[in-house]
Amino acid sequence: IFEKQRRFTGVFSAADETGVVFQKCAGFRNRSEQLPNNADTAFGIASGTKLFTGLSVCKLIDAGKLSLEDKLWDILSCDLGQIDKRVTIRHLLTHTSGIGDYLDEEADDYEEKSEALSRTYPLYLWETLAYYLPMITPLPPKFAPGERFGYSNAGFIMLGLAVEAAAGKPYQQFVTDEIITPLQLRRTGFYRMDSLPANTACGYMEDADGNWKTNLFTLPIIGGSDGGLFTCAQDMATLWRALFDGRVLSEAMQNAFLSPQVKRDADRSYGFGVYRMDRSQKTAHYAIGCDAGVHFFSIYFPEFKLTATALNNTEYDIFSLMDALFANARV
Repeated sequence: IFEKQRRFTGVFSAADETGVVFQKCAGFRNRSEQLPNNADTAFGIASGTKLFTGLSVCKLIDAGKLSLEDKLWDILSCDLGQIDKRVTIRHLLTHTSGIGDYLDEEADDYEEKSEALSRTYPLYLWETLAYYLPMITPLPPKFAPGERFGYSNAGFIMLGLAVEAAAGKPYQQFVTDEIITPLQLRRTGFYRMDSLPANTACGYMEDADGNWKTNLFTLPIIGGSDGGLFTCAQDMATLWRALFDGRVLSEAMQNAFLSPQVKRDADRSYGFGVYRMDRSQKTAHYAIGCDAGVHFFSIYFPEFKLTATALNNTEYDIFSLMDALFANARV
């Protein structure tokens, strides 16, 4: 699988119930100091964070503090501007809300708008989810709730705010208290970009002249409910096993979380914060993320009880590895 991955810089790890069956560490977590990536290095996972957000919402549904049919306008006390009053938790979890997106990855001018947004709202101030509201609520809807799938970062910001309203604490603290700490995910956290802990990979971008710079000034200062968590390969394996062992959600909620809620194409669907692939009589559940200096995926094959996670601290595309894994997964 790695024969063509000469530029891979990060950690790839595959594990079954007995432990790690294959692992590769490459490149540097800090290029200036020539500090190598290792098995315990924590990496940013960008939108992979949405997996944790989906689990958090589902935990609150299990606790009776939220429901799938709750309307966002009934949960939050602030003025939600142009957000459709029919939008529910279910719509948000499945990317079918249609609300205007502050980072609209479906737009042709996505990169230009992202740069303009960060000039208006300096990234070093993106510390709370409430800070995102002026970027989202004035935007007109893209489509009617439930009309189609439309990948939405704004939708998951609103889910984070719903978590805060239902739990009575900041989103990041809820994830820490209810998922990270109970499962002993020792290298997982919402780390500030300007104070990363030891053995955490800096994300790197390469310019046209081949020079490398970090993503410090291109991402929010701290992650939110749509992206920005840091984790390591072992912690992702622990999370998948805990989920499928029934240690995260109730049986009914777990089934709903993993079930196809909205089709993406012939063999891919989306649940409540997690992707699903059904191909050649094999099923896999996975999370992905990419951003400036970040490429990530983590996949679980329930038939084989096999996890595979790739964490890359550059913008080099590693998603072809997922296709290779799916084609070659076996006991």
